Amino acid sequence: MDKDFGVQCNPREGFCIKHNRFVPVNVIDVAGLVPGAHEGKGMGNQFLNDLNQADALIHVIDCSGSTNEKGEPIAAGTYDPANDIKFLEEELDYWYIDILKKVWDKFSKAVTQTQTDVDKSLHKQFSGLGSSEEMIKDMLKQLSLSEKKLKDWSEDKLSSFAKALRKRTKPMVIAANKIDTTSAQENYKRLREQFSHLTIIPCSAESELALKEAAKHKLIEYLPGEKDFKIIGSPNDKQTKGLEFIKNNVLERFVEGTGVQQVLNNVVFELLKRIAIFPGGINKLEDQHGNVLPDCFLLPEKSTALDFAYRIHTDLGNGFIRAIDVKTKRTVGKEHLLKHLDVVEIISSK
Repeated sequence: MDKDFGVQCNPREGFCIKHNRFVPVNVIDVAGLVPGAHEGKGMGNQFLNDLNQADALIHVIDCSGSTNEKGEPIAAGTYDPANDIKFLEEELDYWYIDILKKVWDKFSKAVTQTQTDVDKSLHKQFSGLGSSEEMIKDMLKQLSLSEKKLKDWSEDKLSSFAKALRKRTKPMVIAANKIDTTSAQENYKRLREQFSHLTIIPCSAESELALKEAAKHKLIEYLPGEKDFKIIGSPNDKQTKGLEFIKNNVLERFVEGTGVQQVLNNVVFELLKRIAIFPGGINKLEDQHGNVLPDCFLLPEKSTALDFAYRIHTDLGNGFIRAIDVKTKRTVGKEHLLKHLDVVEIISSK
C-alpha cells in the first residue's frame, strides 16, 4: 500500500516490515472451560461472559494429543483433539439455547400479540449477542421459519435457530497447535475431514516465538506469515539447528508457515470481513510527529466514505462535505464504497 506513494509506513501503533503493515487487534485470553460450563460449572459463567465480548473465536487445540480435557500433559497421541472441538461447540450451543429459552415464552407471545416484524423483534431482543437485522432475516429464510409465528416454534426449531445464531455471531477458527509433531500431522488430516464446516489452520506457536526472538536479536530477517527467513547474524550451533528444524518441519511443510499470523488474518479478513482503510491527505501522509500513514482502521466490508468519517470522529461525520481517494486523487461522495487498502481524505465543515 505505501509503495504506491514511494514511502515506508511508520505507524503510531503496530509496525511495518518491508512495506507490510501489521495492525494491532484485541485478543482476549479467556478462562478455562469444563463440561457443564453453560450450567455454571467450573469457571463456566466467567468464560462465557468473556466470550460475549468477542466478535470471533480462536480455539487453540493441542493437535498432538499430548494434553487431555483437563489441560494436563500426557503422552503424545493418547488424546483425541476432536473431543475438544466437539466439546466447545456443544457448550457454546447450550449457552445460546439457554439464553433464548429464558425469555422465549414471554417474548414470543408479545411479538405475536403486537404483530411486530419477527426479524426486527428478534434482532432487537438479541442484538447484545452481535446480531443484525439482515443476519436474522437470512437465518429465518434458511431455517424455513420466515412465515412461522414465534409461539408456534417447536423446541427443535428454537435449538436450530440458537445454533445458527451462535455460528453467525461467534464465528470460529481452529488453531491446530504443535503441528511440528508426527501425531499432530496425522490428527490434522483427520480433523479437516471430520470438521469440514470449520476452518482448521496448522500452527506452531513455539516456532513463531523462536523466529520472532531470532529476528529481535538480529540473527534473521523474518516477516510473520512468510514461509522462509534469511540468516543475517551469527547464530550458534544450537540456534542454527533450531532454525533448520523450524524451516524443514514447519515452514516448508505447510502452506501457512507457522500458522500464527494466518490465524489472525483469517479472523479479521475472512470471518469478520474487514477492510483496512487509511486516513491521509493528497499532499500530506505524515502526522505532526513524522509518522507516515500513522493510522489504520479495520472497517466492515461495504463501508462508505461517510462510515469512515464517523469512525474517525463524530464531528467529521456530522460535517461531512466530500472525500478524496488519495491514490487516484478522485473526489467521492458519502455513499462511495471503500476498498481494502484505500487511503482517504475527509473534507468536513467541522
